[in-house]
Parts: sequence; C-alpha cells; structure tokens
Amino acid sequence: MKILIVGGGGREHALAWKLRRDDPNSELIVTPGNPGIESVARCVPIAADKLEPLAELAEKRRVDFTVVGPEVPLEAGIVNLFQSRGLPIFGPTREAARIETSKRFAKELMTAAGVPTARATNHTDAREAKLALSEFTAPVVIKASGLAAGKGVVVAESATEAERAIDAMLNDRVFGAAGGEILIEEFMEGEELSLFVITDGEHSLPFVGAQDHKRLLDGDFGPNTGGMGAYAPTSIASPNVVAQVMREIVDPTLAAMREQGCPFKGLLYAGLMLTSDGPRVVEFNCRFGDPETQALMPLMESSLLELIAAVAGGGSLANSRPPEWKPLSAVTTVIAADGYPEQPRTGDLMHVPPVETGIEIFHAGTARNAGGELVTAGGRVMAITAVAPDLLEAADRSREFAERVSFKGKQLRRDIGWRELTRGARVT
Repeated sequence: MKILIVGGGGREHALAWKLRRDDPNSELIVTPGNPGIESVARCVPIAADKLEPLAELAEKRRVDFTVVGPEVPLEAGIVNLFQSRGLPIFGPTREAARIETSKRFAKELMTAAGVPTARATNHTDAREAKLALSEFTAPVVIKASGLAAGKGVVVAESATEAERAIDAMLNDRVFGAAGGEILIEEFMEGEELSLFVITDGEHSLPFVGAQDHKRLLDGDFGPNTGGMGAYAPTSIASPNVVAQVMREIVDPTLAAMREQGCPFKGLLYAGLMLTSDGPRVVEFNCRFGDPETQALMPLMESSLLELIAAVAGGGSLANSRPPEWKPLSAVTTVIAADGYPEQPRTGDLMHVPPVETGIEIFHAGTARNAGGELVTAGGRVMAITAVAPDLLEAADRSREFAERVSFKGKQLRRDIGWRELTRGARVT
C-alpha cells in the first residue's frame, strides 16, 4: 500500500510512525517531512500548501490514499482538489473545514444545532467590540476567528486587558488575516478535555480522551501556545462522559454539517470544557491535534490504517469496531525553541540522546544544516512521549528524557499531567 502524508510536524511524525506499525510493508511518503520522519518514511520537499504539486505527486506515485495533517491545506481546499481528480484523501472539504477555520461559522452552527458552547458575539470593528464587552463579565475570552496556529486566544482578566486584546487583533493585526474578525466569548469554568472522533460523515468512533497543556509555563501560566504537552488517558473522560459528548455534541454537529450540505469526513477534534452544567465545546479542529496525537498513537493497539483507509476511500464506518487501546499511560513533553511562542529562534545545534525502551521521539521543528547536523527549525522543536504502566512513571520518564535533549535556550514544561496527578490518579 502507498500512503501520502501531508505535513512536516510532530503530528505527522506520529501518524507516520503509527501507520508504519500498522503495515510494515507499506510505502510511506511524507511532504515535506522532517529529519525524524526520514527514519520511517520517504520525505519529499513539497510544502503542505502547494496543492497542485501535491496532487501531481499523488497521481505520479499512484498512492492509495492521502492523509492531511495540518489545517492550512484543508482550508485551502486540498480535499476538494484531490476529489476532483479522483484521488482518495482523508480529511474534510474546504467547506467542512470551516468548523475550525472560521470560529464564527462553528459558533453559528453549534447555536443553531443546540450544541452546548460558550455564548459569544462576533466583530470586525474594534469600537463595536469594545462596546459589546459590557455584555460579559470578566474574565472574558477574545478569539481570532481564523487560523492562528493555536495562539489566537486571549483570556482577559479585566475589561482593560480585553480592550488591549481587541486592539491587538483588529487594529494591529497581530494574527494577520486570522484576526480580521474576532469572537468575544464568555469564560467557561471547568477542566479541558480533548476528544478525537473519526467519522465518515454519519457514523463516528471516539478515541480515548486526552488532555493538552496550552500555556507555556508550569502551573498553566504564561502565554497560550500550540501545545506544550499532553497525556492520555485521563480519568475525566469516563465512558459516561464520552457517551454524553457523542450524544449531545458530536452527533448533532455532524447532523448539522450534513444539513449544511458539507458533511464532515475525517478526524473531528472536539476541544471541550467539562463544566458544572456538563460538557461544552471550546472549539472544534478539523484534523488530528498536536501534541495529543503524539500521546495517543503509541497507546493505540488496533489499526488506525484500516479506519483511515475506509473513510478516505468513501466507505462507511457503520460496521467498524471502536479503536482498542493499550492498558498503559502516555505523557508527551514538548520541547520548544528560545523565544517561543512570540519569536522562536532557529538554527541552534541540537543533541538528542539515544532512544530508550518506552520512549518515542517525534520531531517537529527540526532540520539539518549544511554540515548534516540537527538544528532547531521551528517553535515547537520536538516531542518526547513516554509510555508506562501508570501516569506517574510516564510523566517522570518523559520529563527526564526531555531534560537531556540539549540546545541553546530550550523551553519545556515539567508538570505535564499535573491535574491528573493532583487527583491522585494512577491512570492505567
């Protein structure tokens, strides 16, 4: 089987790693890939947003199907293009991807479908947005409506801070076109949960629950990032909670997408807040999450390949069995570059210790310099996933190995999984 994976980050490395294990004889091509992915796949230097060259590669290599990792090519319509050429592909169309690429679209869809989420107003004018702040009590959430690489969210503790965020997005355009429209949302109290759901547009299968750590610093302080670590499973994703999410959130959302004429097929990522009133949607993503994928793939016992192939080929998941999971815990620690998330520095020489049993290294922002040495090449540089019988051991091993990865100015959190550990859980 020939498989093309579009992307070059830690998520794509984890997907390639898993698909290689599902079918050791498969031919994997990753575009553009990275130095870590080269160990499990052939990397071709085509950027993820170069849709025509990607389609030509898929045709030339006669790939059985393509898996899209990042959100940018999905927003650009890569699925529409591939489908127009009869090329099987896993991911939503441009229209369906709006569930992530336009927070306004997602909010209006959820409101109309009765899906529980935060109350919000949308704005393109800073003066109008500031006037609307009177409808909310602090803290309040200010979100860029478009794609902002996971960083377009400000939790403002006061009206003054909210006004600064509004000016930064709408007037100063700190997030570019993504911040040309913003949402003001009520702040939801509770604990966040990441739930992946693979779907053919009608039938869907949930993955085991995970939890991301968005803030840069220990204890959930500092600016929002694309994700500084994740762990799975989490005890807050009990079978009853997952069943409730599927019944009250996922099923109505998929039904609403079908009614809109843009059925969602692929991987739906539900970012949830578990409030005192039950699960509510923080946001949807239209693809595998990063870094949750790096935590989930080493735990997945059953075949991801079979599920992806079925959806990519236009098949049904009606008779597919839910994914099976190892009775273990996984903790992923992200190592970030100096200056991340505002202005990450690149080009720093890296030293990575030899891999150990129970440790998986997923490259993200890495490259080779002219001398063939490994260097930093992005904000989030590398993810270290440890798998162990319980969460405490997995957290210790992930952190300890990440500490031994060295480059100038590296940043990492040393408390991934802290909420679960505070509860005293030894998740297995």
